Amino acid sequence: MRTNILTAAAVSFLTMTAVAQKDQVKNAEDALEDGNYAEAKAQLQVAEANLSELNDRWQENFYLYKGKAYMGNGTDASSEDMKTAAEALKKASEMGSEEATEALANLKNNLIQSAIADQNKQEYASAADKLYTSYELSKTDTIYLYYAANNLVQAEDYDKAVEYLETLNELDYDGSGKAYTAVNVESGERENLGSQQQMDLMIKTEQYKEPKVEDIPSKKGDIAQLIARIYISQKQYDKAIAAMDKAKSTNPDDMSLLQAEANMYYQMGEKDKAREILEEVAEKDPSDPSTFNNIGLMYAEINDNEKAVEFYEKALAKDPEFNQARVNMIAAKLAAEKKIIDEMNGLGMSKADNERYEELDAERKELYKTVLPDLEKAMEVDPENKDIIQTAMNLYSNLGNQERVEELKAKM
Repeated sequence: MRTNILTAAAVSFLTMTAVAQKDQVKNAEDALEDGNYAEAKAQLQVAEANLSELNDRWQENFYLYKGKAYMGNGTDASSEDMKTAAEALKKASEMGSEEATEALANLKNNLIQSAIADQNKQEYASAADKLYTSYELSKTDTIYLYYAANNLVQAEDYDKAVEYLETLNELDYDGSGKAYTAVNVESGERENLGSQQQMDLMIKTEQYKEPKVEDIPSKKGDIAQLIARIYISQKQYDKAIAAMDKAKSTNPDDMSLLQAEANMYYQMGEKDKAREILEEVAEKDPSDPSTFNNIGLMYAEINDNEKAVEFYEKALAKDPEFNQARVNMIAAKLAAEKKIIDEMNGLGMSKADNERYEELDAERKELYKTVLPDLEKAMEVDPENKDIIQTAMNLYSNLGNQERVEELKAKM
């Protein structure tokens, strides 16, 4: 009999506990309606100790209210509270709460907007934490893991950054796609509207205009390059090469990965290897003028200016407006001036020396004449570039064309 009495008492006690739990959950709901988030949290913390005593319906309500309590008004919750709210709402949503599903979507948007605000304030670690939470809420949204990793790089938390980046590599994350954008009539800003359907819909409302569909390039090269950069900074060269080789093994035709590999070897000081890879890229995909420009720069570094000019010209053949290559080409051509001037400065005062001086001076002026058409074109493409104008003024001055010097001075 005692056993029966004790069992009955225990059952009675458990029933009373469940009733108390329900009261606390209900009190939390009332506190939320009053906007008293601190009180709601306090009630829920008490209820959580014996949460298993509640049935599924009340547990669903508990997680819904916990999510709402920690989310607060959606603007001033801490990163940690947002994570707690997200986990609670996710559980409530999984248990069937439509309200939790909607609240979770709002919270996710708040997390992302808050992360953007943190980025703008250069609070990169906080931004990364929020973006990673967004990724954890929906593992299909891999883009947030990528952004979290980038913020960790900015925060110089390289160990965690490389962990995220390696995860992206394992997931074979690509990140390419389409961006459906349009200009917000009210703000004048171009916004990403997510999909063709949504973009078409917003254009019809006349709240947006100038729709545009743009290609989003693959991020594999960026990811491999970031991993390599981190390992190189830690002098873990074997890991950098292994990460790059792994990325290339699954995407052997990805030009961005080859570009990243070239950059990796360049950072490691293996510049000949970097140049060889870039020349392979140029052969496989000759459409990108920046590849030819970069090869030219590498030849210029070893003072092979003739070869450098050859590649700058190839870049300009692909894009005549690519002024960076034109400026680099001008610099490579003018590099010949140093040898001429050094010899001129080393001459004495003899008749033979004076004659040689005149020969060298004529050679120098001839060099200027060959470069001036390139400078004129550079000024045409970028008329506001003062460095280009000043270089042209110096050359015209040395050639005795003071009229052109005055014209360019007026531009300055």
